[in-house]
Amino acid sequence: MMLKLPKDFIMGGASAAYQVEGATKEDGKGKVLWDDYLEKQGRFSPDPAADFYHKYDEDLALSEKYGVQAIRVSIAWSRIFPNGTTDKLEPRGVEYYHKLFASCKKHHIIPFVTLHHFDTPLKLHEIGDWLSPVMLDSFVDYAKYCFKEFPEVKYWITINEPTSMAIQQHVSGTFPPGEKDRFDKAFQAEHNQNVAHARIVNAYKNMNLGGQIGVVHALQTVYPFSDSPADKHAAKLQDAFENRLYLDGTLAGKYSSETISLVKEILDANNQPMFKSTEEEMKELDKAAHQLDFVGVNNYFSKWIKAYDGDSETVHNGTGAKGTSVSRLHGIGEERKPDGIETTDWDWSIYPKGMHDILMRIHDEYPLVPATYVTENGIGLKESLPSNATDDTIIDDPKRIDYLRKYFAAIIDAINDGANVKGYFIWSLQDQFSWTNGYSKRYGLFFVDFPTQKRYVKKSAYWFKKLSETHELEDEFQFSSN
Repeated sequence: MMLKLPKDFIMGGASAAYQVEGATKEDGKGKVLWDDYLEKQGRFSPDPAADFYHKYDEDLALSEKYGVQAIRVSIAWSRIFPNGTTDKLEPRGVEYYHKLFASCKKHHIIPFVTLHHFDTPLKLHEIGDWLSPVMLDSFVDYAKYCFKEFPEVKYWITINEPTSMAIQQHVSGTFPPGEKDRFDKAFQAEHNQNVAHARIVNAYKNMNLGGQIGVVHALQTVYPFSDSPADKHAAKLQDAFENRLYLDGTLAGKYSSETISLVKEILDANNQPMFKSTEEEMKELDKAAHQLDFVGVNNYFSKWIKAYDGDSETVHNGTGAKGTSVSRLHGIGEERKPDGIETTDWDWSIYPKGMHDILMRIHDEYPLVPATYVTENGIGLKESLPSNATDDTIIDDPKRIDYLRKYFAAIIDAINDGANVKGYFIWSLQDQFSWTNGYSKRYGLFFVDFPTQKRYVKKSAYWFKKLSETHELEDEFQFSSN
């Protein structure tokens, strides 16, 4: 059976400045929270990444050739304001992004531009990051500057995956500063991110620039491991922790009483205080939710949660050693996978129904949202360049094509069920640097040989091009490089 995407459905590719640009010390760029942290770890360097700072035009030309109609890029805040505050401007950074957006126009590609993608300037990180009022004010100032400076951008994203920042900074310890089990700090950061996002949305709308603005959330659909009441409640707690506070705050403009009750239960179990909010902040959230143009959904995997009473324990699989992940959170629950769930080498479940269910949840529970984009989805694989590679070598990646076909089928099902999904951005456009995996986990449509920075096309790029041209999802893909 042929499944069809809407005619105006946008096919895009996704990236993030720190993961693709490289050039972390060039042209006056200021340090971000990752620079010293990664150097101290000594596992891998963010340079050269995919050298997008110098090779953006080449990548955008490839994008145009292979059916990529839009690209998610982020502005590296510290390229424009090295210290994060607006008292010191770096004109070379401003010029770079004007050139990038001009290249997008030349190649007929729509830029969707993220203001914050995990790269807080170091000086703001050191005073508390999302817990600092100075950081929040500076973020709003930086956003307003970008809105004025880059009128060529018509699609803005305030924050990428705020949940990943809050939880990995303060609970799992996998993002700097590497704290563990500080649920109170995570929830306060979550609320503060919601407020900063709202302030920026409201500022953008006040400026009457004619574009659109949204937010991007990492949304892993959460299911109970069994039908037991304990597992069902644990799943609700996990969902409140990772998804629900953000969805309520940004898409409804208020926290439901059930959401607050679940948050309080988690904090009480860990003997930690409730996050603080003000009446003024809640008004800001409400105003922004009524003006938001879209929400972006980053969905890679789903979670199954089992009731758990022990101490928190998190083991992050950052090497692709299958089966090594552990996540047990005191006061919430334990991640367990049911039998028969396929996983990647990084223990991420392959479960397309989770994509359908999260898209329908937004449609059903958050009626203020005008439109949804799938802003990240894809599969990380261990891929290598053949020893006899030539300029014309095409990288065979059948696993990625199979993954994409299954997830697109789930997206089409959600559209047919009423979800207003306007586009899809594959993670990632090209192979990139990964925050916690370095260069071993490849997601791209285009293979990057990092030592030489040469690009090679993958078979999935041909699959993507065909879907972009036809908007029809076929049961089988007949490869042709013609």
